[in-house]
Amino acid sequence: MIISEVSAKSILDSRKEKTILVSIKTKGGEFSASSPTGKSTGKYEAKSYIQNIEHDIKTIKQLGEYFSDDEIKKFEDLKRVEDIADKQIGANTLFAFESAILKALARENKKEIWELINPNVKKFPRLVGNCVGGGKHSISERKPDFQEFLLIPNEKSIKKNFELNKEKKKIVKEILEKKDNKFDGRKNDEDAWITSLNEKEIFDILKNIKTQLGVDIAASSFYKRKNYNYENPKFKRSVEEQLEYISNLIKNFDLFYIEDPFEENDFENFAKLVKRFPDKLIVGDDLTTTNLARVKKAIKMKSINALIVKPNQIGSLIEVKEVCKIARENNIRIIFSHRSGETEESILADLAFGFQADFLKCGITGIERENKIRRLIEIERQLK
Repeated sequence: MIISEVSAKSILDSRKEKTILVSIKTKGGEFSASSPTGKSTGKYEAKSYIQNIEHDIKTIKQLGEYFSDDEIKKFEDLKRVEDIADKQIGANTLFAFESAILKALARENKKEIWELINPNVKKFPRLVGNCVGGGKHSISERKPDFQEFLLIPNEKSIKKNFELNKEKKKIVKEILEKKDNKFDGRKNDEDAWITSLNEKEIFDILKNIKTQLGVDIAASSFYKRKNYNYENPKFKRSVEEQLEYISNLIKNFDLFYIEDPFEENDFENFAKLVKRFPDKLIVGDDLTTTNLARVKKAIKMKSINALIVKPNQIGSLIEVKEVCKIARENNIRIIFSHRSGETEESILADLAFGFQADFLKCGITGIERENKIRRLIEIERQLK
């Protein structure tokens, strides 16, 4: 496959903020893909754009001529693309570009995108759905300090799990209407319920929902001057107190999935939590940022037993492949994840399945979230 032309433009994500859409032309036609954007970003994420989105749009158009002599035949040939684009464009632009290339390559080879990664895959990821939101994802005067309260059903089919999460989200709304006198049915950046309740009050509701529970604490967002500064209610916790508090929440509410319980440089306390709760998922996101070097460090220090993979955090799908490979070799669970600013792009489902992720975290409702789940359901149906 030869790329004859590359173009790009800005579009709006689900937060109505600018993100990038990259298009390529080949003999097979025109293929486009877009990148999501994150709001709660770790400091170790790759830059979304080299200078800004407009600069990347201009640069990738100029790079287009360099690809006209390069034939791309397989997934691994993305390495040549990355060698040309190295330090010329940001992670969002590179991810959208490589996604468009995979779409074109799949069409030319009469394959599904996931087959380009691994044609022999069989295992489907479980869904992780954001039901109630807080932290940076929710605009509200009073809100939970934790960023996401997650439902993780475990039925046999993706479709059944999707339906269950939607049903349970409605039930949670009905309970919030009774228990939160400020609740008005609004939803946040990820289409999760906005509430004025704190984390314990929310867990009290969710513990009766009869599904595995998870939480994205996003602790870096409220860590400052060696303390975790809670706002709802106002309370300062030292690092040691944070460890005990999170441990008690895990025990009292039987939490299965705990993401970013400490700030993004605290490999040591992540490791302490893994040691205390080896049968729970202690998940790195801001800690690891889909960055191979940080993932290796987290593995060496035994800081995690699960990690988030956000392809646009790093941009390179070749590095995403390496991150997944080292995770599997070390029995680290893999969670492919959406971002708070999403588009209707569905390729995340193909990537999650192709790389054999254990979980796909992409919300419960909202067209941008549902598109990814419906694509996974479509793959499941094709393979039955």
